[in-house]
Amino acid sequence: MIVLVAPGTPAYRKPGGQQALVQLAQARLMVMLLLFAAAILLIAGRLAMLAVFAQPVSGRDAAAALVPIRGDIVDRNGTALARTIDAWSIGVHPSKVIGDKLQLADQLAALMPEHDAAWYHKALNSGSSFTYLRRRALPELVNAVNALGEPGIAFAREPERLYPQTTLAAHTLGSLDFDGRGISGMEKVLDAELTNPALRGRPVALSIDLRVQGALESELGRSMAAFQAAGAAGVILDVATGEVRAMASLPSFNPNKLTRGGAGLMNNVTQSVYELGSVFKPITVAEAIDSGVVPDIARRVDATAPLPIGRFQIRDDHAQRRWLNMPELLIYSSNIATARIADEMGQARMEHLFRKVGFDTPPDIEIEKARPLWPRNWGRATTLTTAYGHGIAVTPLHLASAYAALVNGGVWRPATLRKVEPGQAAKGRRVFSEATSAKMRAMMRLIVLEGTGRKGEAAGYRVGGKTGTGEKPGAGGYSKKINVSTFAAAFPMDAPRYVVVVMLDSPKGNAESFGLTTAAWTAAPVVSRVISRTGPILGVVPELDRDVDVSGLMPLIWRGAGAKAH
Repeated sequence: MIVLVAPGTPAYRKPGGQQALVQLAQARLMVMLLLFAAAILLIAGRLAMLAVFAQPVSGRDAAAALVPIRGDIVDRNGTALARTIDAWSIGVHPSKVIGDKLQLADQLAALMPEHDAAWYHKALNSGSSFTYLRRRALPELVNAVNALGEPGIAFAREPERLYPQTTLAAHTLGSLDFDGRGISGMEKVLDAELTNPALRGRPVALSIDLRVQGALESELGRSMAAFQAAGAAGVILDVATGEVRAMASLPSFNPNKLTRGGAGLMNNVTQSVYELGSVFKPITVAEAIDSGVVPDIARRVDATAPLPIGRFQIRDDHAQRRWLNMPELLIYSSNIATARIADEMGQARMEHLFRKVGFDTPPDIEIEKARPLWPRNWGRATTLTTAYGHGIAVTPLHLASAYAALVNGGVWRPATLRKVEPGQAAKGRRVFSEATSAKMRAMMRLIVLEGTGRKGEAAGYRVGGKTGTGEKPGAGGYSKKINVSTFAAAFPMDAPRYVVVVMLDSPKGNAESFGLTTAAWTAAPVVSRVISRTGPILGVVPELDRDVDVSGLMPLIWRGAGAKAH
């Protein structure tokens, strides 16, 4: 406290009194400044301690519990797929509610109809210190609830994970729980990286291209609806790097509005296994060529009659009833000829084939995946039937990776959902020789030009591929009416860059397919449209005056009576 002494007072009139009073005032001022500085230092120190040692509030015991800040996920071109924005939470302190709880419950149910009035009334009478009513609320809802005027309701800002593309690439991205932790998809895979403060400002780039993803989902959804299929799957894979450029599974879900037990959470590309049928035949033929069982693709195999195996017979859907060479085996999709080749190769070699292309383990990719249904007994029947895709069940991604090895020069690589920088692709492992891969490219192109894959052609893109129609197993055995229709293709076949696999689960015939449900009429046209739409985006320029040289194969195709491709 500073005391002012007026002139003329005794203290002021003493010798040196004026100087003493000034010194006293200065001393008192200095003390006050020191006390003020000490208070500031105390507050600053306390704030520093809180910043270093305080634990964040979590759980449902406090209104201000926040979802952890996460870095963005983008596609390979930098377009946002998942990002964190500011949102609101709405909660209530039941003990602080002063209004009529019955009336308040009715009002809350009208504004937030995901729960009924009884649920809100129970929450208002729970006796807990705090209960969440809505997480990640929109500002309009916050304003409406705030207008109720109930002081017991609390609002807090919290980060919200937003998926701006809604359902697009939902299975790839996955989702978070209410505490902001990744629980599926790449959100789970990248959880530590996305929440690392040192890396938070750096978005993580995935391998997918949003434009390609949109085209694949669009065409897949169109066909799934047209054929009333139970489900569908599609994947586009870079044959040189293993990068997934697009992955689609239908039905899908919206990660912005995730509900427990909701439909469409299963990823049919990586988590569902199927007996995919005749799409296995090129893989079997490639192994037969590599192993020397078929030293020349002109070699003919007996397909004149059904092949007995135990109490059953292996038959051809479109029997040619003659000896077939390798191009004809694939063009006419002969089960009999394929089984005879597998019989010659034997159990050990067939089992080795499927192991080296990864059909005995879950698909090699970062997100959720299922184990294949690997045969328990590799007897003669299994050896023969797996050669044409029955008796072993794998995911569509398994098939895509195997086809990439078929056409890229024979190297199998793991699939990945992370963008691969130039020169950083996995080395992979050799599973077929380069010479065999070259032969398979020509024969797969011939399947589209002359065989069951005709509707998979896309003008200028030199598509090669194989259809597969697998009968679905049930309680009473395999169904003749319910199947899995698949078309596995690659383009451009003179210098393959991408594999495209499309699968429809249990399609129903319609006027467009003349009532047929086989892959040639259901899945192959989807691949044609997808390639036509995505080829330019993927950097493949259509060339109508260029094609794969199949002139050496044409003389091998017999065009006599009954030799008709289906």
